[in-house]
Amino acid sequence: MKSALGGLAILVAVCGTAAAQTPGAASSPPGSYPAWAYPWAPDFKAAPDDGVPRHVPDSTAAFTITQERDLFFAPDWHPGDHPPMPSVVAHGRPPDVRACGSCHRTEGTGGPENASLAGLPAAYITQQMADYKSGVRKFSGPQRSPVLLMTAIAKAATDAEMKAAAAYFASLKPKSVIRVVEADSVPATQIARVFYMLAKDGAKEPLGERIIEVPEDVAQFEHRDSRAQFIAYVPNGSLARGETLARTGGSGITIACAGCHGPALQGLGSIPGIAGRSPSYLMRQLYDLQQHTRNGTGAALMEPVVEKLSQNDMLSLAAYVASLKP
Repeated sequence: MKSALGGLAILVAVCGTAAAQTPGAASSPPGSYPAWAYPWAPDFKAAPDDGVPRHVPDSTAAFTITQERDLFFAPDWHPGDHPPMPSVVAHGRPPDVRACGSCHRTEGTGGPENASLAGLPAAYITQQMADYKSGVRKFSGPQRSPVLLMTAIAKAATDAEMKAAAAYFASLKPKSVIRVVEADSVPATQIARVFYMLAKDGAKEPLGERIIEVPEDVAQFEHRDSRAQFIAYVPNGSLARGETLARTGGSGITIACAGCHGPALQGLGSIPGIAGRSPSYLMRQLYDLQQHTRNGTGAALMEPVVEKLSQNDMLSLAAYVASLKP
């Protein structure tokens, strides 16, 4: 397998990733969006493909960087781990509907830069696609490539394609792929276009009031392997505070999550499960809902949940929820 830095080129074309930029450790200034949750370093220039097939652990498959960059191709490293993919998930429909599995992976595990879709209710997925299509679901922060691409795909996709993709991802069992670790200081990181990776120098930096979510093996993640694992570093004390907010509402700060998302936060009816999903993604959704950039079906139900939350409250909720079994 090529080195992690050599593999940084892969995600640039495939959902827009990869570029080294060192972030500051301080939290966002008061009144601003939480920049740490919206990592964005858009100027990376992808290296050319050397033509050497790549491999991942426990797979006999091999794909070149060109294949992995192809937005109309979902690298299927472990075909025995999932049912047959519909065409829209495996290949999309040129020129506008990219393969769902290219960004969200063949098993719907996603990554810090986008959503984990595995096990979400089919009705919820199709409604979110409709909200992207109509323009009521937007986003805060910089114009990052994953959400711009998602919006373009939703606008071009047919109802049949959205239903096929939603049914497929809803049929998958969510995986535990995130290990949440409380810390005061963390390994130094770089922004790889839209996600964090560990820096090579082995230095440490203060975590501050941030969540830093990184792949344990950046090359495996960049090869689109659904078995890739992640570490989410969160501030000390955030798990306990998040549990209080999630379970009790924190004496009126918010509303207990279980009433809508189920007792284990694994979903209830058409309400999505949130347990065990990316804390970076959860943080962005809480903030976007509070700022009314994410609207559409369900947003009104979330309004009293998010209206009084500080950014630290959101951080704590995201950290705690991500630590649970999906």
